[in-house]
Amino acid sequence: MTKRSTYKTSAIVLHSLDYGESDRIITFYTDNFGKLKGIAKGARRSKKRFPNALELFSHSNILFSKRSRDGLALIENCDVTNHYPGIRSDLEKTLIASYFIDLTNQFTSEGKKNGALFQLLQDFLELINAGDGSEIITRLFELRLLRLKGFEPVLDRCIACGVSVDETGNRYLLFNSTDGGVKCPECSSNNRDSIPVSLGTIKILLMGKEMETGKIDRLFLSGQAAKEGKEILAGFIRHLLGKELKSLNVLNEVREMGIWGKEGGSL
Repeated sequence: MTKRSTYKTSAIVLHSLDYGESDRIITFYTDNFGKLKGIAKGARRSKKRFPNALELFSHSNILFSKRSRDGLALIENCDVTNHYPGIRSDLEKTLIASYFIDLTNQFTSEGKKNGALFQLLQDFLELINAGDGSEIITRLFELRLLRLKGFEPVLDRCIACGVSVDETGNRYLLFNSTDGGVKCPECSSNNRDSIPVSLGTIKILLMGKEMETGKIDRLFLSGQAAKEGKEILAGFIRHLLGKELKSLNVLNEVREMGIWGKEGGSL
């Protein structure tokens, strides 16, 4: 019989699935091992063993064991580091956090370590836990995740002719998801799939993606910029994944309905 090896790592819950009568299969994103799927025996029967640790986007130090690189890990213990009460007490923040973990889950595969991505997810959960749920935070998480996964859209220059967006002399550029970036009007004249986006929107996205996380709340997207930013990035992510994310659709629908306030419930 192959000996089980035991490991400890910092982890954030991406997904939870009931299994059998008392167990749960949990998908974590971890600092040291990337995405990790494991089974928590008896988790549904005893809340004392894993208190708050197996809820979506909970941050914990987990102890797990595996016999091989393949197959489910056995989750032996979880010590909660941050349950993010500021997120869970607010509907908008809960929906944003759920979208962040959904994106992380969709863009990662098991066993591929990416400490920078784990830190990004942790930083932005802490940001919305302590602050608000503004559109700029959502857009900048999308941009930074895409960069870390090698899919960063080209926003600083025309992807066709290479001219800087500052040198185009145009108030509007056009974003094309298939090409993965912006084009000046001259290079995009025959492309009906391009989305118009103002130079101002592009500049604030470029500024924000390089800004220290603690200073992001100084940025603000106007109504037009918020609409444009959402349209180009959501369209690009949809193109990359080949599907709509339910978590984003729910967030957008509830935002449009204006149902905010202290609702106190997580997804």
